[in-house]
Amino acid sequence: MLDVYDLHVKFHNAKQEKEAVKGINLHMDDGEILGLVGESGSGKTVTAMAISGLINRSQATCTGEILLDGVDILSCDRDCLRKLQGKDIGVVFQEPVSFMNPVKTIGKQIEESLVIHSNMTPAERKERVLYVMSAVELPNPEQVYHKYPHELSGGMLQRAMIAGALMTRPKLLLCDEPTTALDVTIQAQIIQLLKRVNKEFKIGILFISHDLNVVRKLCDRVVVMYHGEIVEEGKTDEVFYHPREEYTKRLISAIPTRKKRS
Repeated sequence: MLDVYDLHVKFHNAKQEKEAVKGINLHMDDGEILGLVGESGSGKTVTAMAISGLINRSQATCTGEILLDGVDILSCDRDCLRKLQGKDIGVVFQEPVSFMNPVKTIGKQIEESLVIHSNMTPAERKERVLYVMSAVELPNPEQVYHKYPHELSGGMLQRAMIAGALMTRPKLLLCDEPTTALDVTIQAQIIQLLKRVNKEFKIGILFISHDLNVVRKLCDRVVVMYHGEIVEEGKTDEVFYHPREEYTKRLISAIPTRKKRS
């Protein structure tokens, strides 16, 4: 489903150039949940942005190949990207309030991808929105449809963003630290929701996080990044319980435990 070959991402400005991703290779199967982990600055978010086509090409140079069912995202022009983004690729960000229009209702924002990528009537779009809002367990979908972002809690906003990303049943859902800003209880709910979304909608999920506890609970496989390179990958249990690389061992040893907290 997703194949990344020799991906390099180099940011440039008047003063300096910085290579954030240094020739990585990545593969995802249909319906797989893949965790991309590493500390801040490891290149995981830049990798996700390149895959989603969200990197500003005037500010960075991307080379290599990013194939989504054979279509090279790096070779796409604006029209090609527009067809992929929101239709075949959905994105869920860390702080949904930062990406939502404060003067537009939740329902209208969730249905935006349908306006662009479908020929549905307004009534059909609303029916689809209410269905997906219910599927992601937003309470009272009819009421929430007419609310504004400031009227929802952080957990409800994250569910609304997930609903928006699912509207067109994309092939790939990119989740960039989607649980970081949430408390532990809501975090657990979002993890369970993503598991159910993956199973019911048969959508592949690329889950970017520095929280290894969350990754361990959610992901089928894990890829570990360090300074723009992949240093280890494998099935989740193998990486967590039998890490090969010293950096991975340090990451895992830093996971908070009850014993460490006491």
